[in-house]
Parts: sequence; structure tokens; C-alpha cells
Amino acid sequence: MKYNHALFLNPYVEKSATSAMMLFPPTGLEYIAASAKDCVEKVTLMDLRYEKDLLESDKLLDFIRREIDVVCVGVGWDRQFEEICGLLNKMPPDLPLILGGYTATEKIEEFFKACSRIDIIVRGEGEASIKEILNGVPAESILGISYRVNGKINHNQNRPLSDVSLIPSPDRKLRRNEYRYTLNGARVANFTFDTILSSRGCPYNCKFCTFTLNPLGQKRTYSARSAESVVEEIKTISAEVILFSDEDLSINPKRVEKICDLIIAAKIKKRFAAQVRVDIARYPVLLEKMVKAGFKALLIGIESPQDRILAQLNKGFDSAAVRRYFKVLKKYPMHYHGYFIYGNISETEEEMLYIPEFAKEIGVDSITFLKLRIEKFSPLREIAENAPGYHIGSNGVLYSDEYSYDKLKKIGKRIKFSFYTPMRFVKILKKSISIRLLTFKDLMFFLFNLPLLLKHIFAREIQRGRLKDSLKRTFFNNN
Repeated sequence: MKYNHALFLNPYVEKSATSAMMLFPPTGLEYIAASAKDCVEKVTLMDLRYEKDLLESDKLLDFIRREIDVVCVGVGWDRQFEEICGLLNKMPPDLPLILGGYTATEKIEEFFKACSRIDIIVRGEGEASIKEILNGVPAESILGISYRVNGKINHNQNRPLSDVSLIPSPDRKLRRNEYRYTLNGARVANFTFDTILSSRGCPYNCKFCTFTLNPLGQKRTYSARSAESVVEEIKTISAEVILFSDEDLSINPKRVEKICDLIIAAKIKKRFAAQVRVDIARYPVLLEKMVKAGFKALLIGIESPQDRILAQLNKGFDSAAVRRYFKVLKKYPMHYHGYFIYGNISETEEEMLYIPEFAKEIGVDSITFLKLRIEKFSPLREIAENAPGYHIGSNGVLYSDEYSYDKLKKIGKRIKFSFYTPMRFVKILKKSISIRLLTFKDLMFFLFNLPLLLKHIFAREIQRGRLKDSLKRTFFNNN
């Protein structure tokens, strides 16, 4: 069957979306839509986070009944399950309904059970599978899908992972909105934001990380696009700030140098951010070129200040190396954001609370700290399950008899208030301006919306009547 009009739908809604969810474009869904363009007469991409009008009075369903003959839904975030299922079950029964995305792959059985309207779930990377579906290949012949036939669910064999250079880039002309940082539906940052993926996979084997494993447990071998193709895509991006969402952009330093050279030669004026390993400090020529090309922020997985924990996580470096590398990195005018994990196996409260002190000592500008999660195919799962007194929660978070989920949460708050003091915010703002991560226009917009930002930060305390205590912890307690 030849389909005329395909709808690619991001089903999340603003009401219960986090700020990060509102900021990031649905890139995974956009890759699938780009791969489908040659298979149908027309492609429509809708992001329900920004389609309030369509959600009122069933306008979306009216549009689908009138215009669409195949619906493809991307479910990548582990949120809003009930709301999404409610929407899917309203879909017209005569239209094929296809699901895909990370969470759809993780929860195949749950979605098929909760949503009687689903015909096919595309598992893992779906660019090749969606083309075969839309071109009318019989379902039983398509690798990497699960499908419903006469009430029975069939699971075909996994599809081998594709060479990333063969996958079409997203067509941003399909978008119906821009992406900016918002809080409670209001903009608090003026710049537009986008992401670009120059490679998939990672050659490293950090034990806590399952980003290089798809929900089927397949290891995504490192596959990189050419520098030329990456820069050609950047030329099509109108956003002012672009995040390289690669697991690690710095895996092949010479390739990244070439990307920088091409950006500089093309006189592209953007602000870039990227995820990298801390040992990028070994490549001063690359760092110099990144600064010249417009890289303003590097996001670095440090994970722990404890050598024992770093070895347990198989990071491939120790705390002395982190200190040594940051002495080099601080010479280059970029914002350095460090990722840390706490609640690791055998980690003490004292060790957890050393995270903010270590972060200050090495000179990171900002940090994110998360409780250790044990995913389905995590190499740490067997270790955690065999560790006396440790348990894996339904949300994947590891906790123990000594450090319950609530106790870990309290430790997290202490980490937060120890690092993020008033002076820290002043330093972040001052550096952001000096390296032009924030322009003067951005600064004015930020200051104008500062009351809204503070209201969001302390919204829960205001609701609970605990604002005074929260302000005291934030502004006067550095312990």
C-alpha cells in the first residue's frame, strides 16, 4: 500500500513536561521522518508540547481523520505513559498506528497491553524499518519490529545497526516551532536551541552507562559522519546555540579539528556545546580550534572524586588525572559542566558529600549530580544484585538498607546547596558573559525574567510554606 500523508507525532504535552523536555527538539523522531520522506507523498511533523490549540476540542483527531492515512508516534521519554496511551486509544481505528523510540522499545509489552490501537512498534534505531513499513513490505519480513496480528503479538528478529553516514539528517523545515528554554510555559532565555548528531555509539565501556546499548541490549559500535556532512547540516540550522549530542564528540580528535576548521572557513557564527571526555585536555591544538570555532561549553562526565568508585565504574582515569586535566582545561575560555553520580555501591555519605568540594577544587563551573541508576542491560546490574543490602527500585535507582531513596534525596539536596551558593551563580553569570556564552541581549532578557526564574526555583517551597527556610539554606548556608 502506498501512503499519501504520514503524520510523525511527538505525543508529550507541556503540562507535565520538564524544562529539559521543552528545550530539546524531538531529534529521534525527526530522523525517522527524514527517512520516510521518499516513501510518502507528504510528511507532517507535530510536537504536541507546542500545539496547545490542536489539543483543544479534539482538533488534532479531526485533522488526523481528515488528512492523515498513517500515524507514527515517537516515545523517547519515560514520562506521561497514561496520557500517551489515552491519546493513542483515541486514534481512528482504520489508520495504521506505529510506535517507536527508546521508551517504546523498553516497554513493548506495556504499550501493546495498554493501547489496543497500536499495530506496530519499531524497536531500536528505526530509520530502515520505517522505510520498509511505508513501502509496503510485509510485516513478517521486516527486521526490528513487533506487530499485532489477530490479537497476537509477534516479535521479529533484531535489525543490525546501520552506518550513521547512511542515515539522512533531520529536515528542520518540517518543524512548526522554535526551541527555547522555558519554565512553566514562559521563556527565560532568548536564544534559540538545537542539537546535531555527528556520530552514534561510543568505544568506551563505562559500566554505569547504557546510552551505547539500545533497549534490546545491542551495543552501538562507534560510527561517525564525515566532517563535511556535519558542517553542511550546521549550515541549515537557524538556531543560535547548538549542542553536539554525541556520546563523546572528542573520540576522534583529528575529525573534530576538521569540523572546527570547516566551521571557521565557512565563517559560521554559532555558539556550540558538546559532551566530551575529560582527557580532551591532551589535545591543546583541538581545544584552541574549538574556542576559535565558537565552542562555549564542554559537558564532561567526571562521575566521582573517589578512585575506588571510578575503577568500579570503569571510567579509565583516576582523580589525580582529573585534577591534572582540569589544570589544562581552565586555560581555555569555555564553560565546564561536570556530571557526577552518587549513591554508588559501597559509597559512604562522607564520600558523596565530597562531590561539591572536589568540583570546586578542580574548577568546574557547574555540575549535575544524579543517583546511580541500574538499567535493564547495565553491566552493574549483576554486581548490584549481589551486593548485600542493596536494592534496585522500580525506577532503576539503586538504594540500600543504609541509604534509602529518601536519605539519598536528602544527601542530594546537601550536595546542591553546598555547590550552588550565591557566589557560584555570580561566577557563572560573569563567565558566561566574558566568554560570550550569553550575549548582552541574552543577559537583558535573563534579568527581565529573573523573578519568574526564582519563582520557579522555589515554587515547591512557596507551595509548602517553606520559602523562608529554603532561602536561608540557599543564600546563607554553605555547609
